[in-house]
Amino acid sequence: MTSATSTLTAPLRLSAPSRRDAVVVDTPVVLAPMAGITNAAYRELCLEQGAGLYVCEMITSRALVYGDAKTREMLTFSPAEKIRSVQLYGVDPAMMRDATTILCEEYGVHHVDLNFGCPVPKVTRKGGGGVLPWKRDLLAAILTATVEAADAHGVPVTMKTRIGIDADHTTFLDSGRIAQDCGLAAIALHARTVSQAYAGQADWSRIAELVELVDIPVMGNGDIWEAPDAVRMLRETGCAAVVIGRGCLGRPWLFGDMASAFSGRQTRALPSLGEVKRIVRRHGELLASVMGEQHGLTDLRKHMAWYFKGFPVGGELRHSLAMISSFAELDERLAQLPDDVPFPHRELGRPRGRQGAPRGKVAMPEGWLASERGMDLDLSEAELDTSGG
Repeated sequence: MTSATSTLTAPLRLSAPSRRDAVVVDTPVVLAPMAGITNAAYRELCLEQGAGLYVCEMITSRALVYGDAKTREMLTFSPAEKIRSVQLYGVDPAMMRDATTILCEEYGVHHVDLNFGCPVPKVTRKGGGGVLPWKRDLLAAILTATVEAADAHGVPVTMKTRIGIDADHTTFLDSGRIAQDCGLAAIALHARTVSQAYAGQADWSRIAELVELVDIPVMGNGDIWEAPDAVRMLRETGCAAVVIGRGCLGRPWLFGDMASAFSGRQTRALPSLGEVKRIVRRHGELLASVMGEQHGLTDLRKHMAWYFKGFPVGGELRHSLAMISSFAELDERLAQLPDDVPFPHRELGRPRGRQGAPRGKVAMPEGWLASERGMDLDLSEAELDTSGG
């Protein structure tokens, strides 16, 4: 296992099999793709707060290959994004190969991440998402096809997965071996099973198991709410990087906290209400630059509850903030909030957004667990026609 000191100071290096050069992430923090959240505006906002790797919303291979307009619109990147990173989802090796080629040749992508961790029943019941790694041969075929297409352009490929379907049907160790054998640059593990979804406690010990097993970098994900959580995960598991999802909702400054913590500084951003207001305004400006004012500020609505979580904002004003559609409305409502209210400390270390309940029995195709072979299966219905999740 890598020592704690070197882990906290070493950049994350992602290399394609045929290249010596690499995508280098100086601060080993990755923004997890989140549907409707990690668009170009939010990625740039996080980038302004601190260093890391910022991944585009999930793109569906079939939708990309077939030229779906929404998917093409989602592949928008800010000039500030020096590393264009995209998460790709699919269940067919040939389709994944074609989609990867499009990403590399038409969009200049520098990094492709593959999603094998989705717990949503409408996906898993068709054999996709977090249950697909049970079919080891199909997983290997998808990874091989994607790596071959990406490697032709010197682009590294990573994947994200879960511990397994449930406690009795784990897949992460086999997935790690397969990923390494297929030439992946790294693997990220969300330390929960599909049956847990986002509930319960992440089991970081499984991340440590995977670190011990494979030679490629392992990225850890699950229950990182503050910068000290990220430091503790690196020290306890030896992982090469952390992946942040729901922990940064309404708190893009968390990436600055991470950069400080990894460099040994103890500073933490605890923005006052006035500072949060300025970040909300900046977020709106970035969204408007991508989508136009009305659509951009309509998109901002969903973030309001996260930004002002724990602050003394009255119910009527909260509701009106979630109804804005112009800068005039946004500025008028923000002006009603005092600047000098300190950050609510009671919100530190707590989950952001809804945890939900465990899935219990995972929805899967009939007889899915009877065999680990899946190359002869038609799983096309497990791949949505549009991107974003």
